[in-house]
Amino acid sequence: MEVLSSRILIRPSDPEGSRRFYRDVLGLAVYREFGPPSDPGVVFFLGQGFLEVSAHSGGTGGRTDGDAHERVGGGAGGQAGDDRPERTAGIWLQVRDVRAEHERLAARGVRVLWEPRQEPWGLIEMWIEDPDGTPIVLVEIPADHPLRRDRRSL
Repeated sequence: MEVLSSRILIRPSDPEGSRRFYRDVLGLAVYREFGPPSDPGVVFFLGQGFLEVSAHSGGTGGRTDGDAHERVGGGAGGQAGDDRPERTAGIWLQVRDVRAEHERLAARGVRVLWEPRQEPWGLIEMWIEDPDGTPIVLVEIPADHPLRRDRRSL
Protein backbone atom coordinates (compact mmCIF):
# COMPACT_ATOMS: atom_id res chain seq x y z
CA MET A 1 0.00 0.00 0.00
CA GLU A 2 1.29 3.45 -0.89
CA VAL A 3 -0.30 6.02 1.44
CA LEU A 4 -0.36 9.47 -0.17
CA SER A 5 -2.20 11.36 2.56
CA SER A 6 -4.09 10.65 5.75
CA ARG A 7 -6.33 12.31 8.29
CA ILE A 8 -8.08 11.61 11.55
CA LEU A 9 -11.88 12.00 11.36
CA ILE A 10 -13.95 12.88 14.41
CA ARG A 11 -17.72 13.33 14.58
CA PRO A 12 -18.31 15.30 17.79
CA SER A 13 -21.63 15.68 19.60
CA ASP A 14 -21.13 19.48 19.49
CA PRO A 15 -19.36 20.26 16.20
CA GLU A 16 -19.20 24.03 16.79
CA GLY A 17 -17.76 23.55 20.28
CA SER A 18 -15.16 21.16 18.90
CA ARG A 19 -14.29 23.50 16.03
CA ARG A 20 -13.71 26.28 18.60
CA PHE A 21 -11.64 23.94 20.80
CA TYR A 22 -9.29 22.80 18.03
CA ARG A 23 -9.09 26.23 16.30
CA ASP A 24 -9.18 28.70 19.22
CA VAL A 25 -7.96 26.75 22.25
CA LEU A 26 -5.37 24.37 20.77
CA GLY A 27 -4.59 26.90 18.04
CA LEU A 28 -4.55 24.47 15.09
CA ALA A 29 -4.35 26.08 11.64
CA VAL A 30 -7.27 25.53 9.26
CA TYR A 31 -6.44 23.64 6.07
CA ARG A 32 -9.92 23.88 4.52
CA GLU A 33 -13.63 24.16 5.24
CA PHE A 34 -16.39 22.33 3.40
CA GLY A 35 -20.13 21.79 3.51
CA PRO A 36 -22.86 24.24 4.46
CA PRO A 37 -21.71 27.63 5.82
CA SER A 38 -24.08 27.23 8.77
CA ASP A 39 -22.39 23.99 9.89
CA PRO A 40 -19.10 23.57 8.02
CA GLY A 41 -16.74 20.67 8.27
CA VAL A 42 -13.24 21.91 9.07
CA VAL A 43 -9.95 20.19 8.31
CA PHE A 44 -7.04 21.28 10.52
CA PHE A 45 -3.33 20.81 9.94
CA LEU A 46 -1.71 18.29 12.32
CA GLY A 47 1.97 18.53 11.46
CA GLN A 48 2.20 16.36 8.37
CA GLY A 49 -1.33 15.01 8.83
CA PHE A 50 -4.84 16.39 9.15
CA LEU A 51 -7.75 16.39 11.62
CA GLU A 52 -11.28 16.67 10.20
CA VAL A 53 -14.05 17.90 12.53
CA SER A 54 -17.44 17.43 10.93
CA ALA A 55 -21.01 16.69 11.94
CA HIS A 56 -21.51 14.49 8.90
CA SER A 57 -20.81 10.79 9.33
CA GLY A 58 -21.80 7.32 8.39
CA GLY A 59 -22.24 4.46 10.83
CA THR A 60 -22.85 5.23 14.47
CA GLY A 61 -20.90 8.52 14.34
CA GLY A 62 -20.27 8.63 18.08
CA ARG A 63 -23.81 7.67 19.13
CA THR A 64 -24.08 6.46 22.69
CA ASP A 65 -27.59 4.99 22.51
CA GLY A 66 -28.86 1.46 22.11
CA ASP A 67 -26.73 -1.12 20.35
CA ALA A 68 -23.95 1.31 19.45
CA HIS A 69 -23.33 1.95 23.16
CA GLU A 70 -23.21 -1.77 23.89
CA ARG A 71 -20.72 -2.45 21.08
CA VAL A 72 -18.16 0.03 22.39
CA GLY A 73 -18.26 -1.30 25.92
CA GLY A 74 -20.25 1.14 28.03
CA GLY A 75 -18.71 4.07 29.89
CA ALA A 76 -15.38 5.70 29.18
CA GLY A 77 -12.65 3.60 30.64
CA GLY A 78 -15.36 1.37 32.07
CA GLN A 79 -16.17 3.82 34.87
CA ALA A 80 -19.55 3.25 36.45
CA GLY A 81 -22.02 6.07 35.95
CA ASP A 82 -20.22 7.51 32.93
CA ASP A 83 -22.49 7.25 29.89
CA ARG A 84 -19.87 8.17 27.29
CA PRO A 85 -18.70 5.36 25.02
CA GLU A 86 -15.34 3.80 25.73
CA ARG A 87 -12.79 5.49 23.48
CA THR A 88 -11.13 3.33 20.88
CA ALA A 89 -9.14 6.17 19.31
CA GLY A 90 -7.15 9.14 20.43
CA ILE A 91 -4.95 11.87 19.05
CA TRP A 92 -1.15 11.98 19.47
CA LEU A 93 0.48 15.39 18.93
CA GLN A 94 4.21 16.00 19.14
CA VAL A 95 5.00 19.50 20.43
CA ARG A 96 8.25 21.35 21.15
CA ASP A 97 7.57 22.10 24.85
CA VAL A 98 4.93 20.09 26.73
CA ARG A 99 5.29 22.14 29.92
CA ALA A 100 4.67 25.42 28.08
CA GLU A 101 1.59 23.87 26.44
CA HIS A 102 0.41 22.71 29.87
CA GLU A 103 0.54 26.27 31.20
CA ARG A 104 -1.17 27.70 28.12
CA LEU A 105 -3.95 25.10 27.94
CA ALA A 106 -4.63 24.97 31.71
CA ALA A 107 -5.03 28.77 31.65
CA ARG A 108 -7.64 28.31 28.88
CA GLY A 109 -9.59 25.84 31.03
CA VAL A 110 -8.70 22.67 29.14
CA ARG A 111 -9.27 19.53 31.22
CA VAL A 112 -5.84 18.05 31.96
CA LEU A 113 -6.05 14.30 32.57
CA TRP A 114 -2.33 13.82 33.33
CA GLU A 115 0.10 16.65 33.95
CA PRO A 116 3.42 16.61 32.09
CA ARG A 117 5.80 13.88 33.19
CA GLN A 118 8.66 11.89 31.77
CA GLU A 119 7.48 8.37 31.11
CA PRO A 120 9.63 5.24 31.59
CA TRP A 121 10.09 5.06 27.79
CA GLY A 122 11.72 8.51 27.88
CA LEU A 123 9.06 10.73 26.30
CA ILE A 124 7.53 13.67 28.15
CA GLU A 125 3.75 13.30 27.94
CA MET A 126 0.67 15.20 29.02
CA TRP A 127 -2.90 14.02 28.45
CA ILE A 128 -5.91 16.27 27.83
CA GLU A 129 -9.32 15.69 26.27
CA ASP A 130 -11.47 17.50 23.74
CA PRO A 131 -15.07 18.56 24.49
CA ASP A 132 -16.36 15.05 23.64
CA GLY A 133 -13.80 13.32 25.83
CA THR A 134 -11.51 12.23 22.99
CA PRO A 135 -8.10 11.73 24.60
CA ILE A 136 -5.25 13.83 23.26
CA VAL A 137 -1.67 13.13 24.26
CA LEU A 138 0.86 15.92 23.86
CA VAL A 139 4.36 14.50 23.51
CA GLU A 140 7.79 16.10 23.72
CA ILE A 141 10.77 14.08 22.53
CA PRO A 142 13.81 15.05 24.64
CA ALA A 143 17.03 15.89 22.81
CA ASP A 144 18.76 12.75 24.16
CA HIS A 145 15.92 10.34 23.27
CA PRO A 146 16.67 7.49 20.76
CA LEU A 147 13.97 8.86 18.42
CA ARG A 148 16.23 11.87 17.84
CA ARG A 149 19.33 9.85 16.98
CA ASP A 150 20.52 9.68 13.40
CA ARG A 151 20.36 5.92 12.85
CA ARG A 152 22.14 6.13 9.47
CA SER A 153 25.50 5.99 11.20
CA LEU A 154 24.71 2.74 13.05
